[in-house]
Amino acid sequence: MGVTSSTPVGYQLTPAWQAGLSQSSGVGSVFGCLLNGYLVSKYGSRRVVLGALIFLSMAIFIVFFAPNLIVLTVGEILCGVPWGILATTSPAYASEVLPTSLRTYMTSYTNMCFIIGQFISAAILKGLSTRLDSWGYKIPFAIQWIWPVFLIPLVYMAPESPWYLVRMNRMEEAEESLRRLQSPLATHIDPKNTLATIVYTNNLEVQLSVGTSYLDCFKGFELRRTEIACVVFAGQILCGISFAYNSSYFFSQVGLGTDATYSLALGGTGLALVGCFINWFALMPYFGRRTIYTWGLAGMCFVLMLIGVLNVWTGKASVGMAQAVLTLLWTFIFQLSVGQLGWALPAEMGSTRLRQKTICLARDASNITGTVAGTLQQYFMNPQAWNLKGYTGFVWGGTCFCMFVWSYYRLPETWNRSYHELDVLFAMKVPARQFATTVIEPFNENDTDILIKEYGTKHQEKI
Repeated sequence: MGVTSSTPVGYQLTPAWQAGLSQSSGVGSVFGCLLNGYLVSKYGSRRVVLGALIFLSMAIFIVFFAPNLIVLTVGEILCGVPWGILATTSPAYASEVLPTSLRTYMTSYTNMCFIIGQFISAAILKGLSTRLDSWGYKIPFAIQWIWPVFLIPLVYMAPESPWYLVRMNRMEEAEESLRRLQSPLATHIDPKNTLATIVYTNNLEVQLSVGTSYLDCFKGFELRRTEIACVVFAGQILCGISFAYNSSYFFSQVGLGTDATYSLALGGTGLALVGCFINWFALMPYFGRRTIYTWGLAGMCFVLMLIGVLNVWTGKASVGMAQAVLTLLWTFIFQLSVGQLGWALPAEMGSTRLRQKTICLARDASNITGTVAGTLQQYFMNPQAWNLKGYTGFVWGGTCFCMFVWSYYRLPETWNRSYHELDVLFAMKVPARQFATTVIEPFNENDTDILIKEYGTKHQEKI
């Protein structure tokens, strides 16, 4: 379309193809998430992840050898299916194999893996940005074949979730899995006691009529848990990620050159990684999930509105650079708060019997919201469409403010709460702002002893 102030490189896809290519993997991910809720409940996390990695390795062939945009789009959709499976299995698995003190770190580690991947991809794209042949885009696709080679053996050796094994009534395997997960040096921790706690919580949820189907996610007090998980995950999109986090296109639209665009994108990804570590070591150990998530939204809303205000003076190089720097600041705040906890909170929100399906629904809420937002974003920014440039900050600033209001009234505090305590709090319909102060009595030791004896009796009868 020629070189202009908005297209300094002279090349531009139509808004329709930009939306199609950028959102096709998200469409595949929607189906992958829904499928995963059924697969994990039947086959367990390990086998599902192994199957997803094998399927992904085959799907990459399609995008690598794609002769045109149509085939490339189909390949991206097929790649999105295992991506959806992998993205929803990992936080649920992490929440089930880790103690409460480490639960949020490893469920949010999924987000850090995304950042590390984005950092690697940004570096690869910057290194290949000067290539004009087909290898300029084929090499990034080919590099994706490396990861399954390392991941498949590691996943094969990993223990299965003891919560899944208890739900399948495979108590011996659940105890063996717990022994593998617990350090042999931790002699004060008895795997039988841990197993009894899992059985106790599972039985409590059965007594509370918690089922295991997708429909059960919308019944009784589970509806509230599903709402919170879905809105928290979709909040990652509604706070402006389509605009500020994927900023390379925005940088080019405000007049920055190709080299500066890729350099800023790479720097932004590095800044996001720093934000993750600060969140881990300076925020999560001392502040509640609700506090971090809510005030992070407030900070991002302010930055987005400021980007929109600065667009009044668009055309000046200094203004374009200031807007670019503000998107980096947004990225930093995002990873201090919503970026991390958007993954962790859904993994903590659902009941143990519905956790995988709750995460799948939440991830699909994010995928669908992301597909709509990403499509609109292409029209907001593309000079052949609405060409809003920095004024787009007002749009996402408005949705971010709505998320801030919702989180203040609806997001409960899950910090240092066991799954048993969360079950009781939701069953009692405790208001979100009172979750942190409501006292729940711990497990009754007599009940735990009875569960151990019952398991021992059943174990002997089975033998």
